[in-house]
Amino acid sequence: MFDRPGSGERAILVCAGLGRAPEPDRVEEFTALARSAGAQVLEVVTVTRKAAEPRYFLGTGKVGELRERIAALGADLVVIDHALTPGQERNLEKELSCRVLDRSGLILDIFAQRARSFEGKLQVELAQLQHVATRLVRGWTHLERQKGGIGLRGPGETQLETDRRLVARRIKTLNDRLARVLVQRETTRRERRRGEVPTVALVGYTNAGKSTLFNRLASAEVYAADQLFATLDPTVRRLRLAPGLEVALADTVGFVRDLPHELVAAFRSTLQEAREADLLLHVIDAADPERDERVAQVNEVLESIGARSLPQIAVYNKIDRTGDVPRVETDADGRAARVWLSAHSGAGLDLLRDALHDRLGSGLCHCLLRLPAGEGRARARLYAAGAVLNQRALEDGGVELEVSLRRHDLQRICREAGLEMPPEAAPCTGDDPSLECRVRVAEGATA
Repeated sequence: MFDRPGSGERAILVCAGLGRAPEPDRVEEFTALARSAGAQVLEVVTVTRKAAEPRYFLGTGKVGELRERIAALGADLVVIDHALTPGQERNLEKELSCRVLDRSGLILDIFAQRARSFEGKLQVELAQLQHVATRLVRGWTHLERQKGGIGLRGPGETQLETDRRLVARRIKTLNDRLARVLVQRETTRRERRRGEVPTVALVGYTNAGKSTLFNRLASAEVYAADQLFATLDPTVRRLRLAPGLEVALADTVGFVRDLPHELVAAFRSTLQEAREADLLLHVIDAADPERDERVAQVNEVLESIGARSLPQIAVYNKIDRTGDVPRVETDADGRAARVWLSAHSGAGLDLLRDALHDRLGSGLCHCLLRLPAGEGRARARLYAAGAVLNQRALEDGGVELEVSLRRHDLQRICREAGLEMPPEAAPCTGDDPSLECRVRVAEGATA
């Protein structure tokens, strides 16, 4: 019988490198992960091995050294910066008489603490159950009696089999619930596609400043803090870039190296926002000395979810820490490819808005629209869309509106009002709407 050690937060961290010493930035990140989970880090131990030892992952000498450090420091938790097999985890706990957690278990624990929405809690519970399903061990055996005789007949299955059946049933229930959530999200996305509302998704390494940038752009109140995985739950807000031009801005979960496969599978509905976006804003911590490696790791995750080929704008955040000035760098086609800004101070946000407008505002019509006196409904729709820039009353009681609106939206409003959209209402290429963009619509026909 195996009894798992009790809970605790006084931790010794073990950073193991296979084939070479663990990199300092990885050690620093792992320490930050442990502290984000609420652990009190007593000591960080680095280990270099040629290959993982099948029984303990670590060598027997290092296991003995850890046992002595646990006794000396009074630790009740050992966290290892590597994925452990269920057998290795159990063997280490037996030898150390201390709870052992691997990197995947640590990240899952952080996600469990941070999840706030119904969907987020379902996703985390599913990931935890998928992770723990291979780590079930016997905790009690008094109902396992399968022998014959009076008073010795048991239920016909072991307690471990019962646990596995219950876990499998709960996983099926969670998958069914998440499937319904996925349908709801897909319905929302379908409505956005039907209205041809472009979607912009914020992606990036955890703690790069995505939520702070999201709050600045969308005037939202998403929780933001200087810690890893501060927010998990996806949030979508409307962002108005110009009169008549709105986009759906989505804040997604942050990425990290060696993201557990259980999380990628469980958070598929969240990551769907990134996979089906029209444009990705890849937020990068400009002050991070390992930013190039972080970019590569984020791109690996995007590749795994099928979003690597989507258009991107690299947003170099936190320039208030580096002394850089806000600026925009363009690609070979003259489009904005990199924007340097500070979400904390707000410097450079106008440059990012201009870059978004440049990428997504190509179908914008800037034109003069003449409506007869009886077309109050169409006029109200244009005002509701925020498309009216100017209004001038006409002698016959009608109005002439200067509007800026996406062409398909203008077509829809004219169609619903019973007006004809003339074919010459092409996207405006000049600043003066009295030139090729002048459009006059009369009731039922073109003037």
